[in-house]
Parts: sequence; C-alpha cells; structure tokens
Amino acid sequence: MSRLTPFARILIVMAIVAALFFGVKALFPNLIGSGDTATTSETTTPTEAPTTTTTTETPAPNNSGGTTTTTPSFNYTAPEPVNGKLRGVVELGATGFNSFIINMDAQKNWKLAKADYGSSLLYESMTNDAEITAGLKNYIANMLAFGVGGKDIHFVISSGAQKVEMTKKIIAALKKMGYFVNTVTPEKEGQLALKSALPAGYSDKSFVVDIGSGNTKISWIQGGSVIGKEAYGAKYFQDNVTEAAAYQNTAAVAKGVPSNLRGTCFIIGGVPFELAKQTRNGKERYTVLKAPGDYKAEGEKQKAGLNIYKAIVDATGCQTFVFDWDANFTIGFLLTI
Repeated sequence: MSRLTPFARILIVMAIVAALFFGVKALFPNLIGSGDTATTSETTTPTEAPTTTTTTETPAPNNSGGTTTTTPSFNYTAPEPVNGKLRGVVELGATGFNSFIINMDAQKNWKLAKADYGSSLLYESMTNDAEITAGLKNYIANMLAFGVGGKDIHFVISSGAQKVEMTKKIIAALKKMGYFVNTVTPEKEGQLALKSALPAGYSDKSFVVDIGSGNTKISWIQGGSVIGKEAYGAKYFQDNVTEAAAYQNTAAVAKGVPSNLRGTCFIIGGVPFELAKQTRNGKERYTVLKAPGDYKAEGEKQKAGLNIYKAIVDATGCQTFVFDWDANFTIGFLLTI
C-alpha cells in the first residue's frame, strides 16, 4: 500500500464504498427509498377519502325527497280593519261549539280578536235542557265580558249539526233566551267559507275547501257567483259509508272546480286544523299543508279526513293547500251582516 500513489489510494477507497453501498441495498431493499413510499401512501389516502364521503351523502337528498317535513310558506298579509267594531258569533257544529270574535270595519276588513273551540258537546254531553242553557249562557257571558254588544252576538247552526237530534233542543233553548238562530244549507255554508277564507286577489285562481265532521264543502267563484257543493264529511264512517264511496263522492264534486281555479286551495275545518298543527311556524296565519301521503292518520276521523283530502288532490291536481288559522264559515256569516 505504501508504494501506491495518492490517486490510486482514492480509487481503491471509492471502490470499497461503492461495494458496501450496493451490498447493503441488495440485503435491505426497503431501507433506501422508504421516503418515496411514504409520500405515495399519504397522497392516496386523501384522494380516496372524499370519494367515500360523497358516495355516502349523495343518496340522502333522493331518499328524503317527498318525506321532508319542510313545507313552503304562504306570504300574504290580510288588510287590517280601520275603526272597526267587535262582533261575535257562536257556531253550533256537528261535534261541538266554537265561538269567534272579530274586529270588522265598514269595508269588511276583519281581524280575529278571540277564538274559543269547544269539546264534542252535541254528541257527548249537554244531555238535558239545564246543561244546554248553562253552556249557552257561558258562551254569551264570555263574549259580553270581552266587549261585544248583546245585539252583535249571533248564532249559526252548521249544515252538519242540523243532522244531529240534539240540535233541536239547542235551538229551542236559544229562542227561549231571546236569540235568533241562523241555519245554513251546505251550499250556503260553502259560500260563507269562501267569503271568509279566500284572500283578495285570489278569486280568479283559487278555490276553497271546508272539511267538517258532518260534510265537506267545496266552493269557488264562477261567472261572478259563488258556487258551493257538498261532499261527505270526516265522520262518514259513522254512517257506514265506505272509504271508496267517500273518495269517489268527493272526487266527483271536486272535479267541478274549473281548471283555471286549481292553482291554490284555501282549506279550513277540523281535520285540516289537526294537520296544520304539525308544521305550523310560530303564530303564522297561513300554513301550507303537506301532501296527504306524508301524514300518518291518528284515529278514524283523521283517516277519513285524509281520504277526503286525497280525493280533492287527485281530482283537481292542485298541489298547494293553504290552511287559514283564522277563517271560519261563521265569520263569513258576520261579513254578510
């Protein structure tokens, strides 16, 4: 080695280093170049993760469509009464008493001031004259205390209630107390419901439905006149009417609504009230109902009401049913005075 030149010694050292390098690489192939493998793995992981997330989330909108609980709102503000006067009305319906007090001005603009909904008095209680008289006096006293004048309190018997035997006793009791009792036909009741529930500006593109216990009223304006038609009510099952028969009857009546008036339906009544409660936003006056198939019926009456509702939807093709929390056919009666 001592005889080797410096340059030769360098060449020998380089040869030894090269031999060691390739020897180590052959024995431990994963030791050198492991940094590149790690980089490839990190790049693959974030590339695959979003793909998995997208696949999981994509079906969600498709699965929820049609069963979503979100319903559109109906943006309309009724005109306020100016220098109005309080008027009251007691509705004697097929399943109980309801009373309403409105503030109404000379232009027939009105606002609901107070509403009281009774229990099923006609069917379940008030079985004697004393109970009937006491119940009626209670309704009248509450209205007087609220500020309604005695001459501005009116009583209306719904067309459905006229089919109930107890109604005759109630009418007799009211007459003894000095009150005149107004009775309405199904056609008239439908006309009054429209007068109360149809907003200004919608007469040429909408119709009105009132689903009561005793009957259903469907009304619209045609040729300057208000048309009112009757179909089965939400307690048709008590008269042994089949679901199919009630559906067909209601659909036949609903088909009479002119095609240009099927854009929006304003709906009131007991079953629509129960349905609207499920999606009402705060204290909004108007609540857009969901499709009939999106509700799960609770009890026979609601099941029957949904059958009627579906018949109207199928017959008219109308997709927007707006429940009015303030409207009632008896308020329509006050608007005619």
